[in-house]
Amino acid sequence: MTAGSLVERAGALIHDVPDYPEPGVVFKDITPLLGDGPTFTEVVAHLAEQAPPVDLVVGMEARGFILGAPVAYALGVGFVPVRKAGKLPRETFSGAYDLEYGSAVLEVHRDAFASGSRVLVVDDVLATGGTAAATVELLEHAGCAVPAISFLMELTFLHGRERLAGHNVQTLLTY
Repeated sequence: MTAGSLVERAGALIHDVPDYPEPGVVFKDITPLLGDGPTFTEVVAHLAEQAPPVDLVVGMEARGFILGAPVAYALGVGFVPVRKAGKLPRETFSGAYDLEYGSAVLEVHRDAFASGSRVLVVDDVLATGGTAAATVELLEHAGCAVPAISFLMELTFLHGRERLAGHNVQTLLTY
């Protein structure tokens, strides 16, 4: 399959849900894409093929887990979850950030990385860039290098890429 046909098929499987989780937000529902085995497999393969050499993949809660874990598997490397505050049982690094409809705190286990680890960050949507920027800060604070940040889709009208200036940002779909 060509990348163009993957873009078309993946895009057709992502549904807009207006006013979710609050009025004025258009939620991009990826569950139909996840339910289409051949397309989901190709999306994971595409994200893995675009990745530079890395030691680990990080995915942010929650949809970053769904994409990041199979990308890590495809690359033959480990997966590390970045979670919302209070969800991890051991000592963590944490960082607050703003999202398009509120604010939150992310955490990652302090012992998840060896200093100098090369880490690919994977998430579903690049919107305002707050989640990704907070994750990159956490990883850099932990002594990691972040050679790329990979997204299924980018909402260009929210200018999230600007918050990630200086980083290699990769996306399959743009809106």
